Amino acid sequence: MAELRADARSNRDQILAAAQLVFREQGVNVSMKDIADAAGVGVGTLYRRFPDRGALISAAAHSYLSALADLAATAERESIDAFDAISRLLRECAELRLGALAAAVEPALHTDIKADSTLIEVRTSIADRIARLTTRAHAEGTLRPDVTPADLSRLMTLQIYATPDESYPTAVNRILDLLFDGLRP
Repeated sequence: MAELRADARSNRDQILAAAQLVFREQGVNVSMKDIADAAGVGVGTLYRRFPDRGALISAAAHSYLSALADLAATAERESIDAFDAISRLLRECAELRLGALAAAVEPALHTDIKADSTLIEVRTSIADRIARLTTRAHAEGTLRPDVTPADLSRLMTLQIYATPDESYPTAVNRILDLLFDGLRP
């Protein structure tokens, strides 16, 4: 992609952030106008950046996976041990509701995501990091020996329901406390 002017890059970033939010809440079949409105831009601006829904969904998937790779790298780099890194990553995924975004975007683009060379690279980096953390946590004795990297990858897409009488952060904390207890040996 050619280098964008600062305002164009800002519009693109706003559109992607809004698309991810709207996709999480309403799925990928939401109107392009609703996405433009959520981004605070005109529909023409949205279509200049993303010529069709497929391009927007693909860009949202790439942005989502890149952010996930960054979260995983930061968790691994800044945590005391592998279980702490796994816990931090799973907590951030839940707090950001990445599971809802994955559920909205992945089915629509499953084949494209698997075939896109730029997405293959980022997906592989995430998978490698999760495998490394799993191996380290097993060696440290902090993760149940039957937990696999595939299990942890699925948990990264965990969707947590908050009842009307509780906040989302409260629900996340309760469910993740139970989950982390279950992951320990």
